[in-house]
Amino acid sequence: MELFYFLVFGGLSAVVAALELSKSSKDRINTPSAFNAFKNNYLLVYSLMMAGDWLQGPYVYYLYSQYGFGKGDIGHLFIAGFGSSMLFGTIVGSLADKQGRKRASITYCITYILSCITKHSPQYKVLMVGRILGGIATSLLFSAFESWLVAEHNKRGFEQQWLSITFSKAIFLGNGLVAIVSGLFGNLLVDTLGLGPVSPFDAAACFLAIGMAIIMSSWSENYGDPSENKDLLTQFKGAAVAIASDEKIALLGAIQSLFEGSMYTFVFLWTPALSPNGEDIPHGFIFATFMLSSMLGSSIASRLMAQSSPKVESYMQIVFVISSASLLLPIITSFLIAPSKVKGGSISFSGCILVVGFCAFEACVGIFWPSIMKMRSQYIPEEARSTIMNFFRIPLNIFVCIVLYNVDGFPMTIMFGMCSIFLFVAAILQRRLMTIVESQKSKPQDWTALERSAEEESLNV
Repeated sequence: MELFYFLVFGGLSAVVAALELSKSSKDRINTPSAFNAFKNNYLLVYSLMMAGDWLQGPYVYYLYSQYGFGKGDIGHLFIAGFGSSMLFGTIVGSLADKQGRKRASITYCITYILSCITKHSPQYKVLMVGRILGGIATSLLFSAFESWLVAEHNKRGFEQQWLSITFSKAIFLGNGLVAIVSGLFGNLLVDTLGLGPVSPFDAAACFLAIGMAIIMSSWSENYGDPSENKDLLTQFKGAAVAIASDEKIALLGAIQSLFEGSMYTFVFLWTPALSPNGEDIPHGFIFATFMLSSMLGSSIASRLMAQSSPKVESYMQIVFVISSASLLLPIITSFLIAPSKVKGGSISFSGCILVVGFCAFEACVGIFWPSIMKMRSQYIPEEARSTIMNFFRIPLNIFVCIVLYNVDGFPMTIMFGMCSIFLFVAAILQRRLMTIVESQKSKPQDWTALERSAEEESLNV
């Protein structure tokens, strides 16, 4: 079965290479040098930020276990991270809109570097502080950088369509190539060089520091709402009014929460799904294969978004249906293929089927990220972009905390079935979003009126 892994990885590599090399002029958008320089600067920073994140991921659980903590204690540490992102995410998002997205991006770097430093301590309280800092940093990573990019892109007068180029390239590099290289580099530090499980966190801090230096030297500041008389509560109410008054924004938030909630649940479930009897599977190589699948998805997305048809609202319905079907495979194989009772050994036949299905899901993830970024750039008002984006993450973090707390309480097939249902619901909501967009022609919201309404409500209170 060892040949199986290389066949899947090699096949995906060939497809990705063929897609990238076969792009014609129809699949590419000619852009001026000024935009290319702007895009490349952002891609460099984003790749460094993602390297700092990806280097840590594979070794967090392992490091905690090396410090002698059990599954329950480690679970509480993970819950602290997601809970921190939920509690503080909206606040830091609002501060990013008000105080500046460049400052927020620098804050991300500092916060995550401090989180990395705490990994040197075996004390549980120090590690808990590190998880809280990591949760705050995650909120900034998934809001401040995108908000800065969209605002700066528009401020410089670049074509709206060119945003899709930056989005797709960012996912191709940051969530694909950088993830693969980070995994291999982390493996080199820990296993080959024997520097210990804390070494990837030190390397991550170095990459974050380099990225912060580039941000400080080359980025200009931009804001959502720079008004001095707007406190955080008014900003929250204004963002809530925007979500409640525009069904497109509400649908987008629900779609994002459903998909990302399923995605993060999948992160916890794929390892036991592929090795239910303790099979010996190459976790790092499979992870790299999944990231290669994500690269394939982002390459497909770049082609789709370069065309005038189909619209992103249209093809994302198909993506959600495919992702829903792929996470049904563990349930289907459990009924159709008799489970093996042999402990250990190589991956089973049903496990091979699941690897292929999970690769299809990761390809959908690769399509999802640049596509949802493009829709957010179209429908979320600039004045409170970071605030609203972090509002979207509240139900996601609640869901993931619940899953982590009850991960041993439900059979794995139930968890996969729940995720599949969520993704199918996302497809239905995406259909509704497309219908609204076609009927309303994406009429812009009067943000000034929404802000005035929030202020009047605050005064009445």
